[in-house]
Amino acid sequence: MNTLRTLPVPQGEAVLGLMPRIAQILDGNYDAVLPVPAADIRETARLTDALHPNEAIEDGISLVVATSGTTGTPKGAMLRADALRASGEATHERLGGPGSWLLVLPPHHIAGMQVLLRSALAETEPVIVDVSEGFSPATLSVAIASMSGPRRYTSLVPTQLVKALGNPGAVEALASLDAVLLGGAATPAPVLEQATAAGITVVRTYGMSETAGGCVYDGIPLAGARIRIDDGRVLLGGPMLASGYRGLPDHPAFTEPGWFRTDDAGSVIDGILRISGRLDEAISTGGLTVVPQVVEAALIDHPSVRECAVIGVSDPRLGQRVVAVVVPEGALPTLDELRSHAQRTVDATAAPRELFIVDALPLRGPGKVDRAALVARFS
Repeated sequence: MNTLRTLPVPQGEAVLGLMPRIAQILDGNYDAVLPVPAADIRETARLTDALHPNEAIEDGISLVVATSGTTGTPKGAMLRADALRASGEATHERLGGPGSWLLVLPPHHIAGMQVLLRSALAETEPVIVDVSEGFSPATLSVAIASMSGPRRYTSLVPTQLVKALGNPGAVEALASLDAVLLGGAATPAPVLEQATAAGITVVRTYGMSETAGGCVYDGIPLAGARIRIDDGRVLLGGPMLASGYRGLPDHPAFTEPGWFRTDDAGSVIDGILRISGRLDEAISTGGLTVVPQVVEAALIDHPSVRECAVIGVSDPRLGQRVVAVVVPEGALPTLDELRSHAQRTVDATAAPRELFIVDALPLRGPGKVDRAALVARFS
């Protein structure tokens, strides 16, 4: 009988001690594991309370990865060894072959865990940057210089890339890599343009715990991955798909065999998947449905906006009003400026009606904006 066991995952160089266990996960002949952050007792308790380690789990499951979804209760995506192998092999095929990896993400999340799994698959030892106290771009130069070749990769979230672009040494180091996978959240177009101009080979990834991480690179599915659009909703399939959620056999996301029903709105144009936003984060204002990411895309190229998030807060007249939360760049933007700027590409009803300036956006999971925290703060 297969049993789910906790796998305490340390930060920093200590994670290298887990590599033999990581290789066993890919073998699929051992008990399933639930990665938990070794140094975070509170988060470990949250995950174990929800996902019940030390109890039976269906045969064949190697890894249960907690989702970083929008609800407070984590779901556990159950991944088989063959799904993890399919993901890793398809990634290396797309990138040009196996290589060495740099870990700059929390290793208990799927993106960080995949850096370890791909390293085990390639039979290389990852280079580790400790991000337990936050990400410092200054650490990248030495870490990347210590990576072995011939091919070298890393995986970042957009907030890390934004910070790195402000450090010339980090930019030079990232530009020396064969690929920088970028996922976890939408990336503003100006950030991509700046990275590309600096010679960084950015590969935008789309996927989630339920697909063993990114399964669509630069809008094109990896080998074996499939995309379907159902009434504007993105569905994903392929050999890297999870076998459902731990303890939730009838969850609607997995009711259609071979497909995972995401909460993302999107379209496929000329064979390229384009994500317009999350359906479960849509704002209903004045009779119009507003996707926050569409408004964010309209605001982010304003010269006084470094980062931004758009949320909906309760409004007695509109139902919800659109609110922009901005990390400024240089001069502080005004609400009138941002409304005018947004209305170049979105309807006036979708333009923000309120503006808050912050030093940083709160994050959840590997790098997604915590909109629930912003709503609670600014409602």
